[in-house]
Amino acid sequence: MNSPNNYLNVTVSEDWWKSAVFYQIYPRSFCDSNNDGIGDLQGVTKKLDHLNDGNGGGLGIDAIWLSPFFPSPQADFGYDVSDYCNIDKDYGTLEDFDNLVAEAHKREIKVVLDLVLNHSSDQHEWFKESRLDRTNSKADWYVWADPKPNGEPPNNWLAVFGGAAWTYDPQREQYYLHNFLAEQPDLNWYNPQVREALAEVVRFWMNRGVDGFRLDTANYYAHDRELRDNPKRPADSKLLEDGQEANPLSGYITKYSKDRPENIEFIHYLRKIFDEKASFTSIGEIGSSEGLDETLKLGADYVKHGDGLHMAYTFAMLSKEMNAEYFDHVVRFTEDMIEDGWPCWSLSNHDCTRMMTRFNCFAEREGFQQMMLLLLLSLRGTPIIYYGEEVDMEEYPISKEEVRDPQGIHFWPKIKGRDGCRLPFPWDSTLANQGFNSGAKSWLPAKNALSLDQAKASPDSSYNVLREMLKIRKAFPALQRGAFRRILIEGNSYVFERKTETETLLIAANFSTEEQHLKLPAKVEQDLTPQALKRSCTLKNEQLVLPGCGYFIGKI
Repeated sequence: MNSPNNYLNVTVSEDWWKSAVFYQIYPRSFCDSNNDGIGDLQGVTKKLDHLNDGNGGGLGIDAIWLSPFFPSPQADFGYDVSDYCNIDKDYGTLEDFDNLVAEAHKREIKVVLDLVLNHSSDQHEWFKESRLDRTNSKADWYVWADPKPNGEPPNNWLAVFGGAAWTYDPQREQYYLHNFLAEQPDLNWYNPQVREALAEVVRFWMNRGVDGFRLDTANYYAHDRELRDNPKRPADSKLLEDGQEANPLSGYITKYSKDRPENIEFIHYLRKIFDEKASFTSIGEIGSSEGLDETLKLGADYVKHGDGLHMAYTFAMLSKEMNAEYFDHVVRFTEDMIEDGWPCWSLSNHDCTRMMTRFNCFAEREGFQQMMLLLLLSLRGTPIIYYGEEVDMEEYPISKEEVRDPQGIHFWPKIKGRDGCRLPFPWDSTLANQGFNSGAKSWLPAKNALSLDQAKASPDSSYNVLREMLKIRKAFPALQRGAFRRILIEGNSYVFERKTETETLLIAANFSTEEQHLKLPAKVEQDLTPQALKRSCTLKNEQLVLPGCGYFIGKI
């Protein structure tokens, strides 16, 4: 039923990030080039052809987002930075980085770095000086506060990783703020010297050829300068009932510790720096503990009016909940809130359970992951694919002996950490450690059920489905820039439209495991559904038979 894939080449606009498909790489787990058990920058360079070889080969990825590789004590695997303008020896050298950028650009792959500007490592020279006394040149570069008269922390703010968000420093006889680990002290964004120093960090990497930044915890930069207590959440709050065990903040309304109005002003400051380089982009990680709608509204607020972030993604699609109604609410609420901003979507990342496991994409729900990936690539906005989704990487059931994540180390067994979604990429089933390296013990076990060589050989694998869908996306402007309009929700199936002045595409997805019969609003002229798709549909006139976990895309 599918028509031949004779897609046309389409010129990418100057706002390349609106048409681009991003791919997140966790460098520690991607490819270990020197066989020391840890992935590195040379390993990423070695595997660029898998993503895009510049000649129509590979998946067809347009941009890579690299999780942190800066010098770090690795208390949070690079999200605790001790030097913003260098490369950690585990990952290589600045020369390796420059070579990676050059090789990526040869293949028409943009390079986006993960910048952690809310906090540094406690081993950063800035913090070492700041904690010496209250009068040094960097005394006010971090958030310090006196104890209460009884010696307790200044207020009731909690850290995301558990416990108080304050740690006492005997030398200064003050507490310092850390919204995450005690080894990750928060920078004081209210100090103009701090902002200027971070601007120079941004320029350092811009001058080395990077094309954008993903900003970690981008809504945490500002705090209430009066250090007022966060109010307790009412005991009958639905958010409290639904609060995840892994989130210690769920008992409080975090109105003073983050999401302050000044935070947007700090983002505006960064945007002016980003705009110094043409065709640059930024993606903010925006999370809220105040419920789904508040999270979506907050994300939209950061990308409006052209003076904030270029894009922001929330945790809405990283939820365990996923059906047609939930999907529709997230997409339509975002469309309603975002005004002139541009959406950004992700189904997985380095902090959450792998999509395969989270959505239980097994047995009768096999194929659900392909349907979700195709929806990700069909929405209005920029999609981010997490490494390994092309080979259906599953969440690994980590044991206590294997835990490396500080969350798991500190809170086992209540919280087992995030190691399960960070396993080495499985390149080849015939090689040691699935081809991640030459056989040295890898930092986490290399144990995915499927390897890339097997996926390539399987006609209906997610790899082949994604590769085909990325060609479709590049060929049809409506998928890149077209307007979004929901058509219907029926029987846990979802139908929507992507439309430009000259092109209209219809997309349908079945979130259930039961076959659905849908009446389409118009006759389909060309069926564009990827031929590799595991769950195929049938079409007669305007009647679509959509199998369980099925997906359809057609031109009308």
